[in-house]
Amino acid sequence: MTITVQVEPAESSNWSVEYRWDRDTDILTASAKAPVSGNGVSGSVELTGADGSWLILDLAAGSIKGVEVAVWPDVRSVRTLGVPDDVQEGRLTVPATSTTGRVASFEVPTSLLAEADSAERTIHFRVGGGKAHRTVRIARDILIDVDAQNAIVGVWLLNVPPFPAEP
Repeated sequence: MTITVQVEPAESSNWSVEYRWDRDTDILTASAKAPVSGNGVSGSVELTGADGSWLILDLAAGSIKGVEVAVWPDVRSVRTLGVPDDVQEGRLTVPATSTTGRVASFEVPTSLLAEADSAERTIHFRVGGGKAHRTVRIARDILIDVDAQNAIVGVWLLNVPPFPAEP
């Protein structure tokens, strides 16, 4: 199963991103500081891997505004992780349907794989088995890969702060 989005032009996608680590649960949250406007659904899309991993996309008025990694898939560490050069600025929306209404929460079973550079400052989550057709920047440090049918096939988190040290 896939999450299909509409790719729309955005006035700006240079919105700052606030990262938050929860030390007790290892949950990482990335929230774009973008204004909320539109008519789409608000809520969340939970991508669940067969290994129990979760990647949650937060929606506000139909737009993807944040990412939460609640249960991590195994992370493969690579020396360098090449962020795509050809990135389109835009807004991704999940339109409301007659069955979802205005507030909804979806769970989508899929495969999830994660790669991180050696410093764990750049993380790429591969969603499902599709190949990226293009990459869309929705905020300064959040990129979303979509395939030719506009299904989400990847999520990039850039400039991730280190996990907080023990006090």
